[in-house]
Amino acid sequence: MNKLAYLGLAAALAAGPVLAQDDDTQVIGVSIPAATHGWAGGLNFHAQQTVERLEETYPQLDFVLATASGPAQQVNDIEDMVATRNIDALVVLPFESEPLTGPVAAVAERGTWVTVVDRGLSQEGIEDLYVAGDNAGFGRVSGQFFAGRLPEGGKIVVLRGIPTTIDNERVENFQAAIEGTGIEIIGMEHGNWNRDDAFTVMQDFLSRHPQIDAVWASDDDMAVGVLAAIRQSGREDIGFVLGGAGMKEMVKRVADGDAMVPADVTYPPGMIATAIEMTAVGLVSDAPVSGRFTIGSVLVTPENAAQFYYPDSPF
Repeated sequence: MNKLAYLGLAAALAAGPVLAQDDDTQVIGVSIPAATHGWAGGLNFHAQQTVERLEETYPQLDFVLATASGPAQQVNDIEDMVATRNIDALVVLPFESEPLTGPVAAVAERGTWVTVVDRGLSQEGIEDLYVAGDNAGFGRVSGQFFAGRLPEGGKIVVLRGIPTTIDNERVENFQAAIEGTGIEIIGMEHGNWNRDDAFTVMQDFLSRHPQIDAVWASDDDMAVGVLAAIRQSGREDIGFVLGGAGMKEMVKRVADGDAMVPADVTYPPGMIATAIEMTAVGLVSDAPVSGRFTIGSVLVTPENAAQFYYPDSPF
């Protein structure tokens, strides 16, 4: 099943966002991280495409799209949206969970509709709508793949993403899936979903551990950096690297039967389009859109890789 949707449908915007502006145009602010890595590049692409399409579809809506290179800039962007545009709704993918929790809570306290995407806030119950990939499933599917590929156990290293609630969910479920298998995590560090950071982290792992059987990179950008470090080192003990998110280059390697990239796990950046569209529908209609919408993670293998390969995609 390619998509698992758990949408809790509450009363149709009973508490609603703030009242529309004098000209009856309602404003949706969209705040996302800048394209600092491949997945974020795909995110930016889908956000821009969706905003342009919805502005044509709904003339009564206006959009403000801002991209931030760090948490502080993102907080400033959101505060500016409130102060200068009096936004009726906010769609936000937090750069990091903790620094954005207070500022987003302040927006919600104004009565503004809040949709949080992907990286949840560190406090529950702030947002009206949460749209994300299945991060628990992402970790579980990855762990199950490792358990199947290393039935006798083995020594592995793990690269985590940026410190966020979704990273915690992925790692916790990965660990639960390999529990009792004999697989030992001998190193775990944050690679920040960045190929350069991952390259540095993997170099350190390689220098400290004479035997590594496999790597859970937990992200395709990080997997690229990990593979480059392994290739540069000349090491041949590492059996495979598992990333995730469905980068087209990695899916192509899976499809081609690359032994070092035997599988991938989906986590589509197009989820931002889902979040923006659902928020827009909530403003222009009585459709109930509050709750949680979860997009399932699927294991990509040589047998099904063609279904997930999009050569024209930016990611």
